[in-house]
Amino acid sequence: MIVCAATNNPGKLRELRRILEKAGHQVRSLRELGIDLDPEETGATFAENARIKAAAFCRASGLPTVADDSGLCVDALDGAPGVYSARYAGVHGDDEANNRKLLAAMAGVPAARRAARFVSAVCFMLPDGRALTVEGACPGCVADAPAGDNGFGYDPLFIPDRVGVGRTTAENTARRTYAQLADGEKDAISHRGRAMEKLEAALPTFLAGALTTDERNAL
Repeated sequence: MIVCAATNNPGKLRELRRILEKAGHQVRSLRELGIDLDPEETGATFAENARIKAAAFCRASGLPTVADDSGLCVDALDGAPGVYSARYAGVHGDDEANNRKLLAAMAGVPAARRAARFVSAVCFMLPDGRALTVEGACPGCVADAPAGDNGFGYDPLFIPDRVGVGRTTAENTARRTYAQLADGEKDAISHRGRAMEKLEAALPTFLAGALTTDERNAL
């Protein structure tokens, strides 16, 4: 299936492309499609924002579209930064500023109270507006200092409870951050990887009910 990856975030695009292509889909980026949009994320939940983005880019591309909205939810901060993760420090997409603000907010918080989880809502939308939304989460905690350079956003500050090992997972005893993991280690346990697994599992049934045989064959 040819799908539009509805994101302007280079790091997120790399992950979506890697996961979708591994599942056998052909991915078209917004740049490849000549689309220059930045829809306002006015939703109160990750799922609402994912649907807003999917609808905007699906209309613009005319293709089945996959959109993700994700963020970090920290228990000690009552779930913040949450849906405001990308603009936590005020400017959308300023990873360094967002990480500095998070570290400042968590200063002095003991290890036992640094629990957090990454959440991803993924919306798959057809050009006629029918949509399927799934969510994935990855539990972990906030590190005391950034570590690693294989990631983006809050990856250098998030220590997942588990890491991918081949076809299974194992406890993250080395306490490596998302940004210290190899792609395969992260994809197997990440919030986005888990959401995409749910999407891939639910997609055949969704398409069977949403499309005619000719429409499915045309994808």
